[in-house]
Amino acid sequence: MANRLTQIATRTGDDGTTGLGDGQRVPKTHARIAAMGDVDELNSQLGVLLAEPLPPDVRELLVVIQHELFNLGGELSIPGFTLLKDEAVLRLDEALAHYNATLPRLAEFILPAGTRSAALAHVGRTIARRAERAVVALAAAEPVNEAPRQYLNRLSDLLFVLARVLNRANLDGLGGDDVYWRSERLQRDGGA
Repeated sequence: MANRLTQIATRTGDDGTTGLGDGQRVPKTHARIAAMGDVDELNSQLGVLLAEPLPPDVRELLVVIQHELFNLGGELSIPGFTLLKDEAVLRLDEALAHYNATLPRLAEFILPAGTRSAALAHVGRTIARRAERAVVALAAAEPVNEAPRQYLNRLSDLLFVLARVLNRANLDGLGGDDVYWRSERLQRDGGA
């Protein structure tokens, strides 16, 4: 990992393969590459979310998460290597407990909507779930540490909770509440 990219267009991938961090070349369709790509997409989505007005504590947390996702991607790029620490999963657990405690209990399903920042957090949540599925698929074929899967699972939960927090933050004058699903059955039966 000491080598830094000095040339971006190397043309070495023109044959449909790509290099892992240990120098091994694998097909671009390899499960490891799919997992790395989903983690990279998730990190990019968080970068888009960070371009929005956010409460300072949420912004600080997301910046830490971006660094941890980079570690997770690095770990995936080198089979058998560990970069993501157990403390990263614990940090997400603590953040989940902290932010969830500030929210009203959910009695209904919510839609991935609301303010722009909340909607972007929901997109991040769905990408985190896909990245988790990709890591699980990779782990079915070859050894993968537990922390990446656990981290992505917790992160998707945290992004759901943060979307709810961001809907209430009212940083853009549009905040308020979650957008609740209007179930036809519940409406018929006297519910929502």
